Amino acid sequence: MSTPEEFNAYRSRMNDRILEGDSLLTKRFFNLDHQAYQPGALNEKTKELIGLSSSMVLRCDDCVKYHIGQAVAVGASDQEIIETLEIALIIGGSIIIPHLRRAYEYLDAVRGKASNLHQGPQ
Repeated sequence: MSTPEEFNAYRSRMNDRILEGDSLLTKRFFNLDHQAYQPGALNEKTKELIGLSSSMVLRCDDCVKYHIGQAVAVGASDQEIIETLEIALIIGGSIIIPHLRRAYEYLDAVRGKASNLHQGPQ
């Protein structure tokens, strides 16, 4: 697993690389994604938690990491994040479990907690 700092640096560097291509379609999509998470009728925290649950169901580990980081940044508690992950588990079923493990591991890393999940079964 990459650290939150490594993940964020890689994401930023590669997003910059993608946007160097000067594709109007790509720039519009990135802007639309950014705008969708701005506060509106739903606050940022709620939107990030929705994004997290959707990303879990779609099984996108990069997206899960991103939304965990963003949810923490906008004040989501561990319990709010865990309940969001539980909703994804109910919607997505048992295929979500490997992603759930990685999500907990990443949440621990974002919070600066040691996690033994990456060590595998004992």
